[in-house]
Amino acid sequence: MHIKPPMTDGRQPHDLSSLAKVVGLHRITWRATASAVNNSDAVVDALSWLVGDEEAVEVERSTSYHGPELALMQAVSSKKKTALISLSRLGEEALQVLINELEDRLDEQNVLHIRIGFAELIDGRIALLPTSETGTVKGQAKIEVYPGQDPLEEARSVLDEAILNSRSSLATEGSP
Repeated sequence: MHIKPPMTDGRQPHDLSSLAKVVGLHRITWRATASAVNNSDAVVDALSWLVGDEEAVEVERSTSYHGPELALMQAVSSKKKTALISLSRLGEEALQVLINELEDRLDEQNVLHIRIGFAELIDGRIALLPTSETGTVKGQAKIEVYPGQDPLEEARSVLDEAILNSRSSLATEGSP
């Protein structure tokens, strides 16, 4: 593991104090399935970058109905600040699309559903895809909503904050 030296302004590379106030985001979960023909190490690396923590990626290996090995991968961040950084890594353009499609992507349990391109993520790019696409990494961001709050407004606030944070170096640091 490579440890980066402190930044010149006194902050550590993963100092979260520079982020804006964190709004209601309980957690974020990313899931991907890699077949025997995929490089599962590359998928783990990409998910590690996306969630911001190598230790947060779990891999379960099994075999498909037809016999080839499958790797089911899940990366979860249950800490609000790191979940927001993960969401921010989608980039400003994708986050704006999520805001525009919020009514279609937010379910009744206040979970924002996100799909990004599997191959694009492995190549170090983020491509937001329609919710019906296959060959995707599936994301679920659980929005914190309390009685009397409007779920769409709370989700919009989270996405607005993610856009602000996407402009910081923490959101893009070490892209896959």
